[in-house]
Amino acid sequence: MPSTNTGGPSDAGRKLPLHWIGVVPFAVFVLLFLIMPTMKIVIGAFQHADGSFTLENIAGLFTSSILAAYWISIKISLASAALGCLIGFAVAAAVVLGGLPQRIRGPLLTFSGVASQFAGVPLAFAFIATLGPVGLLTVFLKTQIGIDLRLLGFNILSFWGLTVTYLFFQIPLMILIITPALDGLKREWREAAEILGATGLQYWRMVAFPILLPSLLGTMSLLFANAFGAVATAIALTGSSLNIVPILLFAQIRGDVLGNPHLGYALAFGMIVVTGLANALYIWLRARSERWLK
Repeated sequence: MPSTNTGGPSDAGRKLPLHWIGVVPFAVFVLLFLIMPTMKIVIGAFQHADGSFTLENIAGLFTSSILAAYWISIKISLASAALGCLIGFAVAAAVVLGGLPQRIRGPLLTFSGVASQFAGVPLAFAFIATLGPVGLLTVFLKTQIGIDLRLLGFNILSFWGLTVTYLFFQIPLMILIITPALDGLKREWREAAEILGATGLQYWRMVAFPILLPSLLGTMSLLFANAFGAVATAIALTGSSLNIVPILLFAQIRGDVLGNPHLGYALAFGMIVVTGLANALYIWLRARSERWLK
């Protein structure tokens, strides 16, 4: 008798893989807002205004003013990354390994998740309103305690002012990333070290710190990339008073008479290279730390 089954293995192979449909919106988003803009920047960095190929834009990156802008941006990123790692690690260690109540952990991680994404004009306004020349904390310290931040050399529109502002999202990001690594430290390791006669300092120096070192270095690399690529906060806070790459980039592409959009593409291309290297280092170090903590 003829078989009523008209389907076969080939029919099953031609079925639409429905489990991939959920990824389509993400893929479209990445294509439209990440890959295509990045390719436009890379291509534009090697073009004249008429579309012809040139290396003049890349050569323009090595002028003294642009190199100085990159150097200031690198120093701000390093300072905020180092301070963010130090303070964030101390807070996370106090919650995970210290004697603080565990009920603090949930609200702390929730706040960190929100604060790590808080940037741009609202963050700049918050710090100007708090630490600006007539900010709440500035006026309070001057009138009530007699400490004048301006006389001490602090200016919110300066190197350290921008660095302190960046710490608002750098510290929470550090807490979010380093907390799982601290959770990965097994209790048996500390107990074994104590049985062998190691002090708490020796345990951290010989056991815990070497294990956490890849995570710490990787997170610092990520924080560096996070600060180096911050554009809206720097522009909203300092305007043109600080010569850093995001502000110089904005000046080149905003359409002024002296602006050069393709030099702006080259500046953006340089930022992509720097942040790409930092993120690649983070991924490599994170993979090493995960092997240790498994």
